[in-house]
Amino acid sequence: MKLLLISAAIWFALDQGSKYVVVHAMDLISRGVIEVAPPILTFKMGWNTGINFGLFSGGPEMTRWILIAIAIAITSWLTWWAKNGLTRPIALIAAGAVVGGALGNTIDRLVYGAVADFLNMSCCGIDNPFAFNVADIGIFAGALGLLIFANDSKMGRDGA
Repeated sequence: MKLLLISAAIWFALDQGSKYVVVHAMDLISRGVIEVAPPILTFKMGWNTGINFGLFSGGPEMTRWILIAIAIAITSWLTWWAKNGLTRPIALIAAGAVVGGALGNTIDRLVYGAVADFLNMSCCGIDNPFAFNVADIGIFAGALGLLIFANDSKMGRDGA
């Protein structure tokens, strides 16, 4: 369980720290775009009121609170599962990545009303119109890690 908490804290700090530096200190809010290593890496300011790829964005204010509630429910369930079912250290670290990322995006929804996205990556003639953030990386990597490494959980071995 300690690994989950450490991993969650690291991902949360990386997410919120990167958002502070890029969005506020580098003033991406007013600049809109900062070319870092174009086209591979560009900072593009985006405010996502929905979920991945802007799905459900532009909805009523209630959508914001529903997404906050869903994020809290998922992180609560994932923490419970990690405490009661995950045995492999790598699975606990993966669960922490999901929890830390989800909480980072939840803080954005609470403070700004939307998730601050700024990482935009394109390559090989493909122009990616979407932006994401460090929390999204943690959520994706953690979910992938859970798919790969959580199969040896306590709950999985006894058929429950």
